Amino acid sequence: MSGEKYSIEHHEDKQRYEISVDGREAGYCAYVVSSEGVLDFNHTVVDQAFRGHGLSIPLIKAALDDARASGARIRPSCSAVEQFIDKNQDYRTLIA
Repeated sequence: MSGEKYSIEHHEDKQRYEISVDGREAGYCAYVVSSEGVLDFNHTVVDQAFRGHGLSIPLIKAALDDARASGARIRPSCSAVEQFIDKNQDYRTLIA
């Protein structure tokens, strides 16, 4: 991301984590909360204009780190989240 700055925010009201680049929303990682309180990460999107910059990695990492910090369990029904966990085995302990 040559010189561009990104930030990640959790928008609980929208049930998603959003990544912004230079103040512009670039993507999000959405979840739904099951009746058991499990966070089902079901959709990750990076805007076409920002694809190829590796933004999904810090976005998913931030979402999972936040889940871990709050003691939440997760379900990775989004293929991007599932692939991230496959490559970063220490996150497997979060899976419900």
